[in-house]
Amino acid sequence: MTDTFRTDLTDELEEIIDLPGAAPTGTRAALAGAPAALADVPTSQPWPVQRQRAHLASWQRRYVLVLVVLDALALLAGGMIGELLRFETLGEQYRGVAYRDLVAAAVPVWLLTLAAARTYEGRYLGLGSEEFRRVANAAARFTALLAVAVFLLKWDIARGLVVGVLPAATLLALVLRYLARKVLHHVRRRGTATHRVLVVGEGHAREVLERRLASSPHSGLRVVGSCRAVTPGDGDVPSVGHVRTRVQSLGADTVAVAHGADLDPDRLRELAWSLEGLGVDLLVAPALTDVAGPRVSIRPVSGLPLLQIAEPEFTGVRRVVKRALDISLSGAALLVGAPLLVLLGVAVRLSSRGPMLFRQVRIGKDGERFVIYKFRSMYVDAEQRLAELASFNDHGDGVLFKMRDDPRITPIGRYLRRFSLDELPQLLNVLSGQMSVVGPRPPLPAEVARYAREAHRRLLVKPGLTGLWQVSGRSDLSWEETVRLDLYYVENWSVALDAEIIWKTMGAVIRGSGAR
Repeated sequence: MTDTFRTDLTDELEEIIDLPGAAPTGTRAALAGAPAALADVPTSQPWPVQRQRAHLASWQRRYVLVLVVLDALALLAGGMIGELLRFETLGEQYRGVAYRDLVAAAVPVWLLTLAAARTYEGRYLGLGSEEFRRVANAAARFTALLAVAVFLLKWDIARGLVVGVLPAATLLALVLRYLARKVLHHVRRRGTATHRVLVVGEGHAREVLERRLASSPHSGLRVVGSCRAVTPGDGDVPSVGHVRTRVQSLGADTVAVAHGADLDPDRLRELAWSLEGLGVDLLVAPALTDVAGPRVSIRPVSGLPLLQIAEPEFTGVRRVVKRALDISLSGAALLVGAPLLVLLGVAVRLSSRGPMLFRQVRIGKDGERFVIYKFRSMYVDAEQRLAELASFNDHGDGVLFKMRDDPRITPIGRYLRRFSLDELPQLLNVLSGQMSVVGPRPPLPAEVARYAREAHRRLLVKPGLTGLWQVSGRSDLSWEETVRLDLYYVENWSVALDAEIIWKTMGAVIRGSGAR
């Protein structure tokens, strides 16, 4: 895809999704980008319920319309691909009807199948993998429906056409939805096409929730105010009725509740009842954080929904699959990239005095030590000069040393680090089983010696060539954020998550974001 085409597509989708006037005059300007403390001030007039619902529905309806058009185009394009693969000439007919017309007639059924799989519901759009999983499931159902129709009606449709159309249409639908999501994220980072969120809670829990929402602008959850969960009511009986008033005064379409002792199950149920009729989404942040959906299920007991948290899996079939993928990916990369590795090695050797490879002891799974390989990106006296540069550490905690414009880095080393080319020799560590393609950052022994108790859980899995830390900011992350991301990966790793991280790594490396 050329830059011009990408720009044109982005501009067109932004124009469709991005709507002005989503808030009353004065309110939007006052609240957009304002801190939660300022946004907590009530507006002079409450939003009508109808306008409150229209705020959310306006951009969301248009975004869903975009997806419907893209899904239809995916099936039509898939039909053309299948026709080209199966027939020498376009327009071949079945019982007097051109195959292209049959594909066009199948579009409404395709869209209804996607709708039945709830791929257009707002809660699945914009974040996570659930949207893509539902599209894939809808494609499987559409294939089964077509197979049943062909059998019952005894159609003699070319199987080669079907085999070509449906996989191509599914792949195109997934790619187009991914592009639409990236455009939506871009629009949301500008502060539009967002959900207006009222955060309910007290103290540290509320602050953490607000901070998490603010750190993820692409989620579209923009905090416009906050309030306590309960307030004294008549007879000093705590009440949650004031939350409804705050929702209406701020025009919020989402209420996010931080866990806390002040909101027991009865109060939470009362809060949900008080919001009925407003068209407001209610989100509840559990006390147990950083546990992903696949490990969480609901077990109802006597009408009480209990969250069941499955143990993280560190052994079993998935481990075998992960190791097989590590071997195949690293082996293929070393084989295909051998000429590039040789050129980079020669460039490093000629650019400055010292060896081509940098070797360093790191800590792997279960605390085992191993030697990591990198292309040398620093001068040979880098370790000796570390002490004199300690005061320039960008990580004030001192566990990691990262310095912007580090004078120890060679000119070619800056280029290698920017695009992570210095880490390519670690493919040898992956192939030998000391590392994995995806995993936590491989730590130094000195870092492990300073670990807090929870940080040691990073050593339950093999360190990775890339990981959540790589696609979330790299060296721009604080030590606490790096540990949090690594622990999230350890607790929730899966082959699907690995594939997502590898995909995002390619974008992060190309942009060179967060590299030092």
